[in-house]
Amino acid sequence: MLVRPALLPELPPSPKALFGREGPLVVEVGFGDGRFTALYAKLHPDRLVLGVEVSAGSVVRALRRLKREGVGNVRLYHGEGAFALRNLVPPRGVLEVIVNFPDPWPKKRHQENRLLQRGFFRKVSTRLGEGGRLLLTTDHEDYFHFALEEALATGLYRVETPPPPPLHLATKYAEKWKGEGRPFFHAVFTKTLGDEAPWPPTRRYPMAHALLEGPLPEHLPLSKTVLPLEGGVAVFLKVLRDEEGFYVLAHVEEEDLTQDLLLEVRRSAHGVYAGVSHFGHPLITEGVKGAVRGLVERLKGLGLKVVQDHA
Repeated sequence: MLVRPALLPELPPSPKALFGREGPLVVEVGFGDGRFTALYAKLHPDRLVLGVEVSAGSVVRALRRLKREGVGNVRLYHGEGAFALRNLVPPRGVLEVIVNFPDPWPKKRHQENRLLQRGFFRKVSTRLGEGGRLLLTTDHEDYFHFALEEALATGLYRVETPPPPPLHLATKYAEKWKGEGRPFFHAVFTKTLGDEAPWPPTRRYPMAHALLEGPLPEHLPLSKTVLPLEGGVAVFLKVLRDEEGFYVLAHVEEEDLTQDLLLEVRRSAHGVYAGVSHFGHPLITEGVKGAVRGLVERLKGLGLKVVQDHA
């Protein structure tokens, strides 16, 4: 039920590869504790629901709920909505995108972090099928009007603002805010055109490592090192040493994707291995390769010599 992109044979997968059968595909961005997701999936058993959520705790709670309630037509992805739409669903293959109560980022200086901006609407249009819709429900009036303006600016959608369907108010926050008498706002953005700019899946690689010759250093001074990358950044957070070598906890941010991964520096039969550990099944992207290149450069600075490079 939990989608791990690194384990998929291709990106994007077909609905059958992801769900075991074909059917209308729905993407919910920000499912919280999964109560709406479960209700929606049970009301539409013919549909295939891909839920996307950045909070690890929410993913765990939703996963438990779906298993407890026996919901089988849902898959969950822990990560960013833009990454999921880009890599986990086929172009023009989505019936609906549902966004319930997104973070409004109310301060003006933070508004660039809002999900529903014109660039996102353009990208979503490449994934929606003919007549596909994005549904927004929010209690934040300013964000509601912001989203309407951003969608209309693309020229790709017909915008309607009916009352919120009762089902869309069956979320953790909506249940809480109903009692406070807050107003709710709902919009239906129906695709009329598709953006012409391509939005290909994130490029991934089969490996990211190098073999070096020379003695393992006594120390690897990398902790809290920031490595700028093209379109992102890698941060080496912590270095641990054991009898085999070093483990480096790294944080990599690049477009639409954030990963925490484990890098290794250890003695092997062919020399010193420096590269990505399989722990956690990271997706090997350009950013991950950049982190490995940064690790290798540090080892070269400590006197080791590269004899084979796949970074």
